[in-house]
Amino acid sequence: MRAILLAGGVAMAFTLLATPGFIWLFRRLKWGQFIRDDGPQSHHTKRGTPTMGGVVIIVAAVLGYFVGKLANFETPTASALLVLLMLVGLGIVGFIDDFIKTHRQRSLGLSGWAKIAGQGVVSTVFAVLALNFPNEQNLTPASTKISLVRDSNLDLMMFGSVVGVGLFILWIYFMVASASNGVNIADGLDGLATGSTIMAIGAYAVIGFWQFNQACGSVIENLSSCYNVRDPLDLAVVASAIVGALTGFLWWNTSPAQIFMGDTGSLGLGGALAALAILSRTELLLVLIGGIFVIVTGSVVIQRVFFKLTKWKTGTGKRVFLMSPLHHHFELKGWAQITVVVRFWIIAGLCVLSGIGLFYIEWIYG
Repeated sequence: MRAILLAGGVAMAFTLLATPGFIWLFRRLKWGQFIRDDGPQSHHTKRGTPTMGGVVIIVAAVLGYFVGKLANFETPTASALLVLLMLVGLGIVGFIDDFIKTHRQRSLGLSGWAKIAGQGVVSTVFAVLALNFPNEQNLTPASTKISLVRDSNLDLMMFGSVVGVGLFILWIYFMVASASNGVNIADGLDGLATGSTIMAIGAYAVIGFWQFNQACGSVIENLSSCYNVRDPLDLAVVASAIVGALTGFLWWNTSPAQIFMGDTGSLGLGGALAALAILSRTELLLVLIGGIFVIVTGSVVIQRVFFKLTKWKTGTGKRVFLMSPLHHHFELKGWAQITVVVRFWIIAGLCVLSGIGLFYIEWIYG
Protein backbone atom coordinates (compact mmCIF):
# COMPACT_ATOMS: atom_id res chain seq x y z
CA MET A 1 0.00 0.00 0.00
CA ARG A 2 2.84 2.40 0.80
CA ALA A 3 4.30 1.96 -2.68
CA ILE A 4 0.90 2.74 -4.24
CA LEU A 5 0.51 5.97 -2.28
CA LEU A 6 4.13 7.04 -2.74
CA ALA A 7 4.13 6.40 -6.49
CA GLY A 8 0.96 8.43 -6.96
CA GLY A 9 2.12 11.22 -4.64
CA VAL A 10 5.54 11.64 -6.25
CA ALA A 11 4.09 11.62 -9.77
CA MET A 12 1.42 14.17 -8.84
CA ALA A 13 3.94 16.47 -7.15
CA PHE A 14 6.18 16.32 -10.22
CA THR A 15 3.50 17.32 -12.75
CA LEU A 16 1.99 19.90 -10.41
CA LEU A 17 5.32 21.65 -9.80
CA ALA A 18 7.25 20.95 -13.01
CA THR A 19 4.56 21.59 -15.65
CA PRO A 20 4.99 25.42 -15.59
CA GLY A 21 8.64 24.90 -16.50
CA PHE A 22 7.68 22.66 -19.40
CA ILE A 23 5.09 25.23 -20.54
CA TRP A 24 7.85 27.86 -20.65
CA LEU A 25 10.20 25.48 -22.49
CA PHE A 26 7.59 24.42 -25.06
CA ARG A 27 6.76 28.07 -25.76
CA ARG A 28 10.43 28.77 -26.38
CA LEU A 29 10.62 25.78 -28.71
CA LYS A 30 7.37 26.94 -30.39
CA TRP A 31 5.69 23.59 -29.77
CA GLY A 32 2.23 25.14 -29.97
CA GLN A 33 -1.13 23.60 -30.84
CA PHE A 34 -2.35 23.91 -34.44
CA ILE A 35 -6.12 24.55 -34.67
CA ARG A 36 -8.19 23.53 -37.68
CA ASP A 37 -10.23 26.31 -39.28
CA ASP A 38 -13.28 24.02 -39.68
CA GLY A 39 -13.56 23.38 -35.93
CA PRO A 40 -15.64 25.31 -33.38
CA GLN A 41 -14.82 29.03 -33.46
CA SER A 42 -14.18 29.05 -29.70
CA HIS A 43 -11.15 26.82 -30.26
CA HIS A 44 -9.28 29.41 -32.32
CA THR A 45 -8.16 31.17 -29.16
CA LYS A 46 -6.22 28.00 -28.26
CA ARG A 47 -3.89 28.32 -31.24
CA GLY A 48 -0.29 28.28 -30.05
CA THR A 49 -1.04 26.74 -26.62
CA PRO A 50 1.89 24.46 -25.72
CA THR A 51 1.27 20.83 -26.62
CA MET A 52 3.25 17.60 -26.08
CA GLY A 53 2.34 17.78 -22.38
CA GLY A 54 2.34 14.00 -22.50
CA VAL A 55 6.10 14.26 -22.03
CA VAL A 56 5.53 15.62 -18.51
CA ILE A 57 2.96 12.93 -17.73
CA ILE A 58 5.16 10.07 -18.92
CA VAL A 59 8.27 11.31 -17.10
CA ALA A 60 6.25 11.80 -13.90
CA ALA A 61 4.63 8.34 -14.10
CA VAL A 62 7.95 6.57 -14.68
CA LEU A 63 9.63 8.58 -11.90
CA GLY A 64 6.74 7.98 -9.48
CA TYR A 65 6.74 4.24 -10.10
CA PHE A 66 10.47 3.75 -9.57
CA VAL A 67 10.56 6.00 -6.49
CA GLY A 68 7.66 4.03 -5.01
CA LYS A 69 9.43 0.73 -5.62
CA LEU A 70 12.90 1.81 -4.51
CA ALA A 71 11.61 3.47 -1.34
CA ASN A 72 10.05 0.13 -0.42
CA PHE A 73 13.23 -1.74 -1.41
CA GLU A 74 11.22 -3.73 -3.95
CA THR A 75 12.27 -4.96 -7.37
CA PRO A 76 10.20 -3.78 -10.36
CA THR A 77 8.13 -6.58 -11.87
CA ALA A 78 7.76 -7.67 -15.47
CA SER A 79 4.08 -6.67 -15.60
CA ALA A 80 4.65 -3.09 -14.45
CA LEU A 81 7.62 -2.67 -16.78
CA LEU A 82 5.45 -3.84 -19.68
CA VAL A 83 2.86 -1.16 -18.85
CA LEU A 84 5.64 1.45 -18.83
CA LEU A 85 6.95 0.03 -22.11
CA MET A 86 3.55 0.61 -23.68
CA LEU A 87 3.27 4.08 -22.12
CA VAL A 88 6.70 5.19 -23.33
CA GLY A 89 6.60 3.32 -26.66
CA LEU A 90 3.32 4.79 -27.86
CA GLY A 91 4.31 8.10 -26.28
CA ILE A 92 7.27 8.19 -28.68
CA VAL A 93 4.95 7.48 -31.63
CA GLY A 94 2.73 10.33 -30.45
CA PHE A 95 5.71 12.64 -29.92
CA ILE A 96 6.83 12.15 -33.53
CA ASP A 97 3.28 12.90 -34.66
CA ASP A 98 3.11 16.04 -32.49
CA PHE A 99 6.54 17.24 -33.61
CA ILE A 100 5.58 17.03 -37.28
CA LYS A 101 2.37 18.97 -36.58
CA THR A 102 4.07 21.76 -34.66
CA HIS A 103 7.09 21.95 -36.95
CA ARG A 104 5.01 22.14 -40.14
CA GLN A 105 2.02 23.95 -38.54
CA ARG A 106 -0.62 21.61 -39.87
CA SER A 107 -3.27 19.30 -38.39
CA LEU A 108 -1.81 16.17 -39.99
CA GLY A 109 1.32 14.69 -38.43
CA LEU A 110 2.24 11.11 -39.17
CA SER A 111 0.34 9.51 -42.03
CA GLY A 112 -2.33 7.01 -41.07
CA TRP A 113 -0.21 4.06 -42.16
CA ALA A 114 2.86 5.35 -40.32
CA LYS A 115 0.86 5.65 -37.10
CA ILE A 116 -0.57 2.14 -37.60
CA ALA A 117 2.96 0.82 -38.15
CA GLY A 118 4.20 2.51 -34.97
CA GLN A 119 1.34 1.10 -32.93
CA GLY A 120 1.94 -2.30 -34.53
CA VAL A 121 5.63 -2.42 -33.62
CA VAL A 122 5.03 -1.46 -29.98
CA SER A 123 2.08 -3.87 -29.69
CA THR A 124 4.05 -6.77 -31.17
CA VAL A 125 7.02 -6.24 -28.85
CA PHE A 126 4.63 -6.00 -25.90
CA ALA A 127 2.74 -9.16 -26.92
CA VAL A 128 5.87 -11.27 -27.36
CA LEU A 129 7.39 -10.14 -24.05
CA ALA A 130 4.09 -10.56 -22.20
CA LEU A 131 4.05 -14.29 -22.94
CA ASN A 132 7.48 -14.72 -21.35
CA PHE A 133 8.92 -14.18 -17.84
CA PRO A 134 6.95 -16.83 -15.91
CA ASN A 135 7.08 -16.54 -12.10
CA GLU A 136 7.35 -19.32 -9.49
CA GLN A 137 3.73 -20.33 -10.21
CA ASN A 138 4.50 -20.41 -13.95
CA LEU A 139 2.28 -17.36 -14.54
CA THR A 140 3.33 -15.08 -17.39
CA PRO A 141 2.27 -11.41 -17.44
CA ALA A 142 -0.35 -12.05 -20.14
CA SER A 143 -2.43 -15.03 -21.16
CA THR A 144 -3.59 -16.21 -24.58
CA LYS A 145 -7.08 -16.69 -23.13
CA ILE A 146 -9.68 -13.99 -23.81
CA SER A 147 -10.82 -12.46 -20.52
CA LEU A 148 -13.74 -10.47 -19.13
CA VAL A 149 -13.03 -10.21 -15.40
CA ARG A 150 -10.72 -13.25 -15.43
CA ASP A 151 -9.45 -15.70 -18.05
CA SER A 152 -12.22 -17.52 -19.92
CA ASN A 153 -12.09 -20.95 -21.57
CA LEU A 154 -11.59 -19.32 -24.97
CA ASP A 155 -7.88 -19.89 -25.58
CA LEU A 156 -6.31 -18.66 -28.83
CA MET A 157 -3.85 -21.54 -28.59
CA MET A 158 -6.66 -23.93 -29.59
CA PHE A 159 -5.66 -23.16 -33.17
CA GLY A 160 -2.09 -24.33 -32.61
CA SER A 161 0.93 -22.55 -31.21
CA VAL A 162 1.97 -20.68 -34.37
CA VAL A 163 -1.53 -19.53 -35.35
CA GLY A 164 -2.39 -18.93 -31.69
CA VAL A 165 0.55 -16.59 -31.13
CA GLY A 166 -0.27 -14.79 -34.37
CA LEU A 167 -3.89 -14.32 -33.28
CA PHE A 168 -2.72 -13.16 -29.86
CA ILE A 169 -0.52 -10.48 -31.43
CA LEU A 170 -3.44 -9.32 -33.59
CA TRP A 171 -5.74 -9.25 -30.53
CA ILE A 172 -3.21 -7.18 -28.58
CA TYR A 173 -2.82 -4.80 -31.52
CA PHE A 174 -6.61 -4.40 -31.79
CA MET A 175 -6.90 -3.59 -28.09
CA VAL A 176 -3.97 -1.18 -28.09
CA ALA A 177 -5.04 0.61 -31.27
CA SER A 178 -8.64 0.89 -30.05
CA ALA A 179 -7.71 2.25 -26.61
CA SER A 180 -5.00 4.65 -27.80
CA ASN A 181 -7.13 6.03 -30.62
CA GLY A 182 -10.11 6.30 -28.26
CA VAL A 183 -8.20 8.46 -25.78
CA ASN A 184 -6.78 10.45 -28.69
CA ILE A 185 -10.26 11.20 -30.07
CA ALA A 186 -11.51 12.22 -26.61
CA ASP A 187 -8.65 14.71 -26.26
CA GLY A 188 -10.55 17.55 -27.90
CA LEU A 189 -11.65 19.73 -24.97
CA ASP A 190 -9.70 21.13 -22.04
CA GLY A 191 -9.34 18.42 -19.40
CA LEU A 192 -11.78 15.95 -21.00
CA ALA A 193 -9.31 13.16 -21.82
CA THR A 194 -7.21 13.85 -18.71
CA GLY A 195 -10.11 13.58 -16.27
CA SER A 196 -11.65 10.58 -18.03
CA THR A 197 -8.35 8.73 -18.10
CA ILE A 198 -7.78 9.41 -14.39
CA MET A 199 -11.01 7.54 -13.64
CA ALA A 200 -10.37 4.67 -16.07
CA ILE A 201 -6.79 3.99 -14.99
CA GLY A 202 -7.77 4.59 -11.36
CA ALA A 203 -10.17 1.66 -11.74
CA TYR A 204 -7.17 -0.58 -12.47
CA ALA A 205 -5.44 0.59 -9.30
CA VAL A 206 -8.51 -0.66 -7.41
CA ILE A 207 -8.72 -3.89 -9.43
CA GLY A 208 -5.02 -4.64 -9.00
CA PHE A 209 -5.16 -4.13 -5.23
CA TRP A 210 -8.25 -6.34 -4.97
CA GLN A 211 -6.70 -9.08 -7.09
CA PHE A 212 -3.61 -9.01 -4.87
CA ASN A 213 -5.72 -9.49 -1.73
CA GLN A 214 -7.66 -12.33 -3.38
CA ALA A 215 -4.76 -13.96 -5.24
CA CYS A 216 -4.72 -17.73 -5.59
CA GLY A 217 -2.29 -19.09 -3.02
CA SER A 218 -2.68 -16.18 -0.60
CA VAL A 219 -3.66 -16.67 3.03
CA ILE A 220 -7.04 -14.93 2.68
CA GLU A 221 -8.00 -16.35 -0.68
CA ASN A 222 -11.55 -17.24 -1.61
CA LEU A 223 -10.85 -20.59 -3.29
CA SER A 224 -13.81 -20.31 -5.63
CA SER A 225 -13.01 -16.77 -6.78
CA CYS A 226 -9.25 -16.24 -6.45
CA TYR A 227 -7.28 -14.55 -9.22
CA ASN A 228 -4.38 -15.90 -11.25
CA VAL A 229 -2.62 -12.66 -12.18
CA ARG A 230 1.18 -12.43 -12.17
CA ASP A 231 1.81 -9.07 -10.49
CA PRO A 232 -1.51 -7.52 -9.42
CA LEU A 233 -0.11 -5.28 -6.69
CA ASP A 234 2.55 -3.83 -8.96
CA LEU A 235 -0.09 -3.14 -11.60
CA ALA A 236 -1.86 -1.09 -8.91
CA VAL A 237 1.41 0.76 -8.19
CA VAL A 238 2.02 1.71 -11.83
CA ALA A 239 -1.66 2.64 -12.27
CA SER A 240 -1.39 4.88 -9.20
CA ALA A 241 1.72 6.55 -10.63
CA ILE A 242 -0.10 7.34 -13.89
CA VAL A 243 -3.18 8.61 -12.04
CA GLY A 244 -0.99 10.83 -9.86
CA ALA A 245 0.78 12.23 -12.92
CA LEU A 246 -2.54 12.97 -14.61
CA THR A 247 -4.02 14.60 -11.51
CA GLY A 248 -1.15 17.06 -11.23
CA PHE A 249 -1.29 17.70 -14.98
CA LEU A 250 -5.05 18.38 -14.85
CA TRP A 251 -4.35 21.47 -12.70
CA TRP A 252 -2.77 23.06 -15.78
CA ASN A 253 -4.87 21.30 -18.42
CA THR A 254 -8.32 22.23 -17.12
CA SER A 255 -10.22 25.09 -18.81
CA PRO A 256 -8.71 27.40 -19.87
CA ALA A 257 -5.88 24.97 -20.60
CA GLN A 258 -2.32 26.26 -20.38
CA ILE A 259 -0.95 23.06 -21.93
CA PHE A 260 -2.31 20.09 -23.92
CA MET A 261 -1.18 16.47 -23.59
CA GLY A 262 -1.04 16.07 -27.37
CA ASP A 263 -0.74 12.73 -29.13
CA THR A 264 2.32 12.12 -26.96
CA GLY A 265 0.01 11.81 -23.98
CA SER A 266 -3.17 10.42 -25.53
CA LEU A 267 -1.53 7.57 -27.44
CA GLY A 268 0.74 6.65 -24.53
CA LEU A 269 -2.07 6.75 -21.98
CA GLY A 270 -4.42 4.75 -24.20
CA GLY A 271 -1.71 2.14 -24.65
CA ALA A 272 -1.12 1.97 -20.89
CA LEU A 273 -4.87 1.57 -20.32
CA ALA A 274 -4.97 -1.35 -22.76
CA ALA A 275 -1.87 -2.89 -21.14
CA LEU A 276 -3.46 -2.73 -17.69
CA ALA A 277 -6.58 -4.48 -19.00
CA ILE A 278 -4.53 -7.20 -20.72
CA LEU A 279 -2.21 -7.89 -17.79
CA SER A 280 -4.98 -7.84 -15.17
CA ARG A 281 -6.98 -10.35 -17.26
CA THR A 282 -9.90 -7.94 -17.70
CA GLU A 283 -9.67 -7.31 -21.44
CA LEU A 284 -13.37 -7.14 -22.36
CA LEU A 285 -14.18 -5.23 -19.18
CA LEU A 286 -12.25 -2.33 -20.70
CA VAL A 287 -15.22 -1.70 -22.99
CA LEU A 288 -17.20 -0.70 -19.89
CA ILE A 289 -14.42 0.93 -17.84
CA GLY A 290 -13.37 2.96 -20.87
CA GLY A 291 -16.98 3.50 -21.95
CA ILE A 292 -16.56 7.23 -22.58
CA PHE A 293 -13.83 6.48 -25.12
CA VAL A 294 -16.06 3.89 -26.80
CA ILE A 295 -18.85 6.48 -27.04
CA VAL A 296 -16.78 9.27 -28.61
CA THR A 297 -15.06 6.85 -31.00
CA GLY A 298 -18.41 5.35 -31.93
CA SER A 299 -19.74 8.81 -32.79
CA VAL A 300 -16.91 9.26 -35.31
CA VAL A 301 -17.58 5.85 -36.87
CA ILE A 302 -21.34 6.51 -37.09
CA GLN A 303 -20.76 9.95 -38.64
CA ARG A 304 -18.41 8.62 -41.34
CA VAL A 305 -20.45 5.53 -42.20
CA PHE A 306 -23.73 7.47 -42.40
CA PHE A 307 -22.13 10.19 -44.54
CA LYS A 308 -20.69 7.67 -47.00
CA LEU A 309 -23.89 5.63 -47.20
CA THR A 310 -26.09 8.66 -47.85
CA LYS A 311 -23.63 10.02 -50.40
CA TRP A 312 -23.60 6.67 -52.19
CA LYS A 313 -27.41 6.47 -52.24
CA THR A 314 -28.39 10.09 -52.88
CA GLY A 315 -25.21 11.74 -54.11
CA THR A 316 -25.24 14.10 -51.13
CA GLY A 317 -23.65 13.08 -47.86
CA LYS A 318 -25.66 13.71 -44.69
CA ARG A 319 -24.50 13.81 -41.08
CA VAL A 320 -25.98 12.44 -37.86
CA PHE A 321 -24.12 14.96 -35.67
CA LEU A 322 -23.33 18.62 -36.27
CA MET A 323 -19.69 17.61 -35.88
CA SER A 324 -17.82 14.58 -34.62
CA PRO A 325 -16.48 13.53 -32.15
CA LEU A 326 -19.61 13.84 -30.02
CA HIS A 327 -18.27 16.52 -27.65
CA HIS A 328 -17.92 18.96 -30.56
CA HIS A 329 -21.54 18.27 -31.54
CA PHE A 330 -22.70 19.58 -28.15
CA GLU A 331 -20.36 22.57 -28.41
CA LEU A 332 -21.98 23.55 -31.70
CA LYS A 333 -25.41 23.14 -30.08
CA GLY A 334 -24.43 25.92 -27.70
CA TRP A 335 -23.20 24.06 -24.63
CA ALA A 336 -20.33 25.78 -22.84
CA GLN A 337 -17.08 23.84 -23.09
CA ILE A 338 -16.85 23.32 -19.32
CA THR A 339 -20.44 22.00 -19.31
CA VAL A 340 -19.60 19.42 -21.96
CA VAL A 341 -16.47 18.35 -20.09
CA VAL A 342 -18.13 17.95 -16.68
CA ARG A 343 -21.10 16.05 -18.12
CA PHE A 344 -18.79 13.74 -20.05
CA TRP A 345 -16.77 13.22 -16.85
CA ILE A 346 -20.01 12.15 -15.16
CA ILE A 347 -20.63 9.63 -17.95
CA ALA A 348 -17.03 8.42 -17.68
CA GLY A 349 -17.43 8.00 -13.92
CA LEU A 350 -20.64 6.03 -14.31
CA CYS A 351 -18.96 3.74 -16.84
CA VAL A 352 -16.04 3.15 -14.47
CA LEU A 353 -18.34 2.46 -11.52
CA SER A 354 -20.33 0.02 -13.66
CA GLY A 355 -17.14 -1.79 -14.65
CA ILE A 356 -15.89 -2.06 -11.07
CA GLY A 357 -19.37 -3.15 -10.00
CA LEU A 358 -19.44 -5.94 -12.57
CA PHE A 359 -15.95 -7.01 -11.49
CA TYR A 360 -17.07 -7.20 -7.83
CA ILE A 361 -20.39 -8.93 -8.60
CA GLU A 362 -18.53 -11.65 -10.50
CA TRP A 363 -16.28 -12.18 -7.48
CA ILE A 364 -19.31 -12.55 -5.19
CA TYR A 365 -21.39 -14.84 -7.38
CA GLY A 366 -18.62 -16.36 -9.48
